[in-house]
Amino acid sequence: MAVTLTTPNTLLGVFQPKGDAARLASNLVTVVLGTLLITICAKINVPVWPVPVTLQGFAIAALAAAFGLRIGVATVALYLIEGAAGLPVFAGATAGIPYLMGPTGGFLIGFLLMAAIIGYAADRGASGKPLALFAAMLAGDAVLFVLGFAWLLFMAGQAQWIDQTNVVASAFAKAVQPFIVWDILKMALAALTVTGAWNLLSRR
Repeated sequence: MAVTLTTPNTLLGVFQPKGDAARLASNLVTVVLGTLLITICAKINVPVWPVPVTLQGFAIAALAAAFGLRIGVATVALYLIEGAAGLPVFAGATAGIPYLMGPTGGFLIGFLLMAAIIGYAADRGASGKPLALFAAMLAGDAVLFVLGFAWLLFMAGQAQWIDQTNVVASAFAKAVQPFIVWDILKMALAALTVTGAWNLLSRR
């Protein structure tokens, strides 16, 4: 099982030890350290309501590209489990199931799909192709936005930040539109970071 957790097409795969037991141990450590990086990036944020601007997206995109589908998704899944258990890993000051079910819940769950899409592309050789990896990251980010936006509409109800006379446009204007440019820049930076590291290792 440990052999199939990542591929030689990813940065993690390049650094994998040879023994199966050592690979499994290194993968477990990698997942835990990955959640720590996501937590740190979540805390680097601009606290706007209802969705804060954070570096979570950058961290998850870069980690999924570096780790591949299985380890990337496992890292995000453990991060969400930590938050659901009450550990202070999310962007807000609180955590737990209520936070996970709050306005940002759709975006948090969407990180799983985002990691899967990017990790899938990385497993198939996108790590050394900036445009291909960037395209995969944009696709993953688009799915994230769709799920997050749908969740916000479901949660809108009588929320004061939503114009109840025009729920869709109001939710989009306040919780999606301001983040589009920022996310494109974050995906570009993540793609350049991973492909740059890959190309550097290839030359060596």
